[in-house]
Amino acid sequence: MASKRMNVLVYSGNGSTVESVRHCVYTLRRLLSPHYAVISVTGDAIINEPWTATCAMLVVPGGADLGYCRTLNGEGNRRISQFVERGGVYFGFCAGGYYASSRCEFEVGNKALEVVGDRELAFYPGICRGCTFPGFVYHSEAGARAVELKVNKAALSEGSVPEIFRSYYNGGGVFVDAPKFKGKGVEVLASFTEKISIDPGEGAAAVVYCKVGEGAAILTSPHPEFAAVNLDRNAKAQDFPKLIDALAIDDKPRIDFLKGCLAKLGLQINQEANAVPSLSRLHLTSMQPAETSKIIASLQDIITINDGDEYIKDENDTFHLEKPSAWSLGSLVGALPGVSNEKTDQGDSEEDRIIDYNTIVKRLVIHDKEHPTSKETPYFNHHAFFANLKHYQSTSKEVDSGFGKNLMYGEVVTSTNTLLEKNTQVLRRLPAGFTATATIQVAGRGRGSNVWVSPAGSLIFSTVVRHAMSLTPQAPVVFLQYLAALAIVEGIQTYDAGYQNLPIKLKWPNDIYALDPNKPRSEKAYLKIGGILVNSHYSSTEYLSVIGIGLNATNALPTTSLNALLPSHLPPFTLEKLLARILTSFSSLYARFVTTGFDKSFEEMYYRHWLHTDQIVTLEAEGGIRARIKGITRDWGLLLAEELGWEDRGTGRVVTLQSDSNSFDFFKGLVKRKV
Repeated sequence: MASKRMNVLVYSGNGSTVESVRHCVYTLRRLLSPHYAVISVTGDAIINEPWTATCAMLVVPGGADLGYCRTLNGEGNRRISQFVERGGVYFGFCAGGYYASSRCEFEVGNKALEVVGDRELAFYPGICRGCTFPGFVYHSEAGARAVELKVNKAALSEGSVPEIFRSYYNGGGVFVDAPKFKGKGVEVLASFTEKISIDPGEGAAAVVYCKVGEGAAILTSPHPEFAAVNLDRNAKAQDFPKLIDALAIDDKPRIDFLKGCLAKLGLQINQEANAVPSLSRLHLTSMQPAETSKIIASLQDIITINDGDEYIKDENDTFHLEKPSAWSLGSLVGALPGVSNEKTDQGDSEEDRIIDYNTIVKRLVIHDKEHPTSKETPYFNHHAFFANLKHYQSTSKEVDSGFGKNLMYGEVVTSTNTLLEKNTQVLRRLPAGFTATATIQVAGRGRGSNVWVSPAGSLIFSTVVRHAMSLTPQAPVVFLQYLAALAIVEGIQTYDAGYQNLPIKLKWPNDIYALDPNKPRSEKAYLKIGGILVNSHYSSTEYLSVIGIGLNATNALPTTSLNALLPSHLPPFTLEKLLARILTSFSSLYARFVTTGFDKSFEEMYYRHWLHTDQIVTLEAEGGIRARIKGITRDWGLLLAEELGWEDRGTGRVVTLQSDSNSFDFFKGLVKRKV
């Protein structure tokens, strides 16, 4: 059984700079979405977490390589080397290039800046020597320049790569004698054309490709991941605006060169222009639209008025409250056929740039007279959602708990979980079952350091649970993640007649997997299609929890989708109907749970859907012992594993593991301690 490598990890630990990480994430998301999730990762995660099985590429950005050494030398570098040698790929920009060379020689003779020493990774078998050009100053643009690079087109055969282009440079080195290492799997991808200030040996290699075991690495001196539009024209450096203008002219060839590099490393590239999404308006409504007024009334004490407009300023976001009738003439024109009205203002420029979404005022349209029309929300049919919700509620044997009755929808949002959980003033005033959903997330959150790719076609939503503290003895809040997982599987398999045998499974504690539809069922090759994130606040009387769910419903990327699992005679899933079914399934399960706790019937249902019965695993937290998974405890939801001895016979010793303290690499049979 093998997992699909869908994560691109950008190192953001000791030694990296915030700007370099932001540029890396911005550019790589544009080029690789929706095929991969591009996320930042700490040094602790590289050393301790099971990231290698699902990682397509590890990226080490610009910064200071001594910081990388302090954190990753030893175990971190051992894991990185093993990852690459076994087929993974590494991309090192500037300091990440120095770091992955056999030896770093930086500003030799300059006592204030000199860094000299051997390096453990040694993907490039020679020296990276710098600075290539004079004037470098840490955390400054004083030594920055637009360097001209000549591309070795013979080494980059895929795509339309340029012959020459200019790239941002600030402190990078030259790969000394790179042509001499051809016999060791080194190829020069680009060279400096200008006179450089240090001895480069043979050639003037600025970007190199290195074959490493079954994998590969690309190391750069300049920063082709830096887009001109994201550089600061007000930086204190002579003629810096002219430098930005020069880089802007060559933006397309820069992108084409990066695409060629990523393709050479075996990654799947998004060939279309993938602009940074603009946040859309949020639409607040209820099954009975008049009920929306009650929600606004509950928020009245935190609403402020500025120039006649109503605002809510919360911990993470500011919301501007609007009525549909109050839209401007420009907005009404935008609602005409063929013209989008959903995008909000993100500033005074239409340029594609890094955006701090938290600073953008979120425009919340209050629909207290009727549901939004198809022109207002073309990618979500509110009438279909509420009709399906009402239908499923009518078939339930349990008392309706109100999940989905009040809904906030946005075509493009930051994260449904963030909009609810990080804005606690609003959250504390929302009714149980209040749900936020979206078509696209641009900053989706996952468990720990994870993120879930949320392209169009994913079912993305978060719902509010108010769980009384008095329920803790018989119905601990930790089981909410298990109830959510069960609601997803049960919701999918009771979506309609004929869907009951779809091959959906649970991975402990909160992931959803499906059999790969492109492989024989006998191989039991599973792919992740969804995840669950639960965040809880608590007071003296209740836990206030937000359950976030992301599920590949109609989109085939980045892994597979529910629709890909369907036999030809069944109609495809629709997001509105599936959301209604999962919410009503959760509502029924939760109503039972608060009465019975996680009783025998819940336990049997959970085991019927999970992947782990009698799976043999290695328990890192217990010194690497082998154990067989036996189940979960019905009191606190702990994972039960029996220690194995000679010939994998049970010793009788049972180990319990908390979901919040351990991560489960299902494909390697490893339960690792989380950091």
